[in-house]
Amino acid sequence: MNKLTVALGDYPHAGGLDVEGYEVEPVEVRPIIGAYRRMIRDLEFDVCELAPVSYLMAVQAGVPLTAVPVFLNRRFHHGDVQCAAKSGIRVPRDLEGRRVGVRAYTVSTGVWVRGILAEEYGVNVGAITWVVDDEDHVEGRAPANVERVTDGRSLGELLRAGEIDAAFSGNAGTGRAGAPRAGWTTIAEPESGPGGPYPLFPAAEILGVDHYVRTGIYPLHSVVALRTELVERDPELPTRLYAALADAKRRQVAADPGWTGQKRFAEQAAQVNGDPVPYGIARNEPTLSALVRYSREQGLLDADFPADPKALFATGDYPDA
Repeated sequence: MNKLTVALGDYPHAGGLDVEGYEVEPVEVRPIIGAYRRMIRDLEFDVCELAPVSYLMAVQAGVPLTAVPVFLNRRFHHGDVQCAAKSGIRVPRDLEGRRVGVRAYTVSTGVWVRGILAEEYGVNVGAITWVVDDEDHVEGRAPANVERVTDGRSLGELLRAGEIDAAFSGNAGTGRAGAPRAGWTTIAEPESGPGGPYPLFPAAEILGVDHYVRTGIYPLHSVVALRTELVERDPELPTRLYAALADAKRRQVAADPGWTGQKRFAEQAAQVNGDPVPYGIARNEPTLSALVRYSREQGLLDADFPADPKALFATGDYPDA
């Protein structure tokens, strides 16, 4: 049997893969973000979870990758922006003219939040200075209003010191330090409350669900990509890989229908009133279209990059799952 090296995040709904005709060899990379650059730049794995924006940019740059419409991770984003204690930011448009920290300009969280700020709140995201402390997985598309941290301090330190006016939380900003290739250190987020950072959107959960209900956009943070060479050799592989991933999710849901083993996904299942990680093209069309639109508007994809969601994936059979 042919062997497939597979690097995916530590998700119970992606374990125990059985791909017809292949021996699956799992490769552990923690955090999984550490595998993204290795896949895009070195094609190190046969199959690898990738950040969706990085995948689209890699395809545009001619990297021989293709994907199946499996989205292992999803998140709402209204709660991701934290404002410095003395910034005076009260509404989204107050971000214009300010300095906002994000791990890298092309990080998917940044693309989603900038898209929402522009589309929903009329923010001119080009009038914000984006302060980054890491490389983009695919370089060369960051605009002139990006400034790099050069003194080794983390975005969390800069936010606490008031040297940036706001920042993204978690892996996209203040929750880590260090570069993905070398692995990074998870660090404590700056404490909110009196004298500390505060959220741009205090009612973030309500706003996130409202945005989803109105638009159908459920931000995705993961796509499963494979080396194009393998698809050329076996055109049925994308269909088989998709079926294996869909079956892994079915088994997990049968064992834990309430997603109790993954608190965040259990919460999101309640928020979307259904599957917190839906697979397939048709049911994800609004989200995929928005991701391409936002990436184009932010200069990360060319204007003629395919807008049809079907064009983003390998030819295959992908029933909603």
